[in-house]
Amino acid sequence: MGEIRSSVELETTVDRGVFDRGHGEERAIRGATVERGGDTGAATLALPQTWSSPGLEEQETAFVTYAHERRDERLLAGLVTVRTGNCAAVTHCTCGLTRNEPLIGQVVLETLDLTADCTNRTLTPHHSDYPLPKLKATALAARQSDK
Repeated sequence: MGEIRSSVELETTVDRGVFDRGHGEERAIRGATVERGGDTGAATLALPQTWSSPGLEEQETAFVTYAHERRDERLLAGLVTVRTGNCAAVTHCTCGLTRNEPLIGQVVLETLDLTADCTNRTLTPHHSDYPLPKLKATALAARQSDK
């Protein structure tokens, strides 16, 4: 299993937006700091039931497959801001896991432009100054940008 140990901050994006618009207090922003969050075996962000209910808007349900191939239907909710160092990403999450810790999957790690160092179990930014996620352009778009 590719579990990574790193300090990752999670917060409800809607709460942060309310505060940023001058309403409420910063201490009212719901979130958590997780010391072990990255999991290269997971695809997206998954939150335990105890964390995921307050402040997250329920979107829909989706089928998920666990590592041992069992399938289950889970609630999708959001939005959640995932932050580590100077990197941040906003994403939806799968809710209701029975685990105690959130799982931050490969899609979120790529959005944050982080490499999972499985040997040292750490997250390493590709670029030290700011995230620079990969973006692949079609051949036509690449030719147009060269003009």
